[in-house]
Amino acid sequence: MTTNHSHHHTDQLQLVFLSTPAIGNLVPTVEFARHLLNHHPQFSATILLINEDHRPIVNIYSQSISATAPNIRFIHLPPVYPPSPDQFYSSLGYVSLLINNHKPQVKNAIANLIGTHSSPKSPSRVAALFVDMFCTPMIDVANELGVPCYLFFQSPASFFGFMIDLPDLDPKLVTGFSDSDTEFSIRSFRNPVPKNLLPNTVLKGKDGYSWYVHHGRRYMEAKGIVVNTFRELESYAIDSLSSGGVPKVYPIGPVIDLNGPSLWHPDRAHYETVAKWLDGQPKSSVVFLCFGSMGSLSGKQVREIAVGLERAGFRFLWSLREPPKTQLDLPSDYVDVSEAALPNGFLERTAGMGLVCGWVPQVTILAHQAIGGFVSHCGWNSILESLWYGVPIATWPIYAEQQLNAFEMVKELGLAVELRLDYREGRHNLIPAEEVERGIKRLMKDDERVREKVKEMREKSRMTLMDNGSSSVSLGALVKDLMSDN
Repeated sequence: MTTNHSHHHTDQLQLVFLSTPAIGNLVPTVEFARHLLNHHPQFSATILLINEDHRPIVNIYSQSISATAPNIRFIHLPPVYPPSPDQFYSSLGYVSLLINNHKPQVKNAIANLIGTHSSPKSPSRVAALFVDMFCTPMIDVANELGVPCYLFFQSPASFFGFMIDLPDLDPKLVTGFSDSDTEFSIRSFRNPVPKNLLPNTVLKGKDGYSWYVHHGRRYMEAKGIVVNTFRELESYAIDSLSSGGVPKVYPIGPVIDLNGPSLWHPDRAHYETVAKWLDGQPKSSVVFLCFGSMGSLSGKQVREIAVGLERAGFRFLWSLREPPKTQLDLPSDYVDVSEAALPNGFLERTAGMGLVCGWVPQVTILAHQAIGGFVSHCGWNSILESLWYGVPIATWPIYAEQQLNAFEMVKELGLAVELRLDYREGRHNLIPAEEVERGIKRLMKDDERVREKVKEMREKSRMTLMDNGSSSVSLGALVKDLMSDN
């Protein structure tokens, strides 16, 4: 499709985006907006931000984007009273209520966008509202304003299939809660999925579970579903969504922030030490361990990893974070890594072969030629980044849908090495040093088959975004549908 660059700003079609207020959700949303605008400049983007006082990182990030992307603007929604502790049990319950309480503010913001820009000479239209997986209450707002509402799903198509099957799995889950051997048939997985790989929120029941069911039901009301995945990676899962009344699915990924936080993160300075160290290591020789923006491990588990790493004998880079103080906090960096629960003398003994550090810009590390393997929590962004750079993963899921992602990568796609599929936070389960050692050895030298498949997928993940690639064609179809709605 050819784009008309002679459009004046006034008759641009506006797209509005709303994301869950967490950095792992906001970054893909902004990248998706950028991706759309880069290819189709007839749109402009407005991103509505829900303020989260204890997550200043969101503001730092949005300021840096504002400075580099003139066609994206941010509107900070007026604050609302946060849910009181008696209204929720889980962090998902908290965030879902917080978002729900913003309905009047979101309605106001979009109504203003519709109102302020239109005059008889230059009608300015809001062509669509894009919401992410936990912002489904805003489907009501879009309907009231007559604006088409699309879901931007930042997790894989396999998990989308799980979310829309959840209301039907519900009776089985309730009866089978005690029996851990139960397996579930989920439309987007070829293999039956063992119960112990379902998300924590679902297994715990309570409010997080009922919110999951609620969001899953509402996905069916969206005008379309944009998924950050690509056909070559998830063909089975994507095909499983093409029937049964599911809204039209547009796989447009991989949408990745390749600059990563190295441009804006407040801790980016100490990355320079890490970069220098990596520059001195041989190609593909280092195993990188990193557990995501919300992932941290108990002191006991940290000790087991340390022993396993030392025994495995590979060079390593380990991003180690201090566990959060409360349910709604995030992990933080240790003031001094030697305070972490590492075995006595570990840092001295491994000084020649490894580096333990705090926060690092993950995507920048994965791009470095010294990295040969990645022990990952299997968040979807991390998986896409790792495949983009052809770095094989050993699975160590921790929270959210990561156990399902790990299962898909290992059992369905053969694109990862199984370290553990069923690890999860908050349980008293421990992966012993022997298992860590075994997993790292398989990742770094034994499993050539996975390494080959990952290299092939690296090429496919780049091809799909090129002119006639499947994701590029899918993005074109989305744009056509956005235009025809207006």
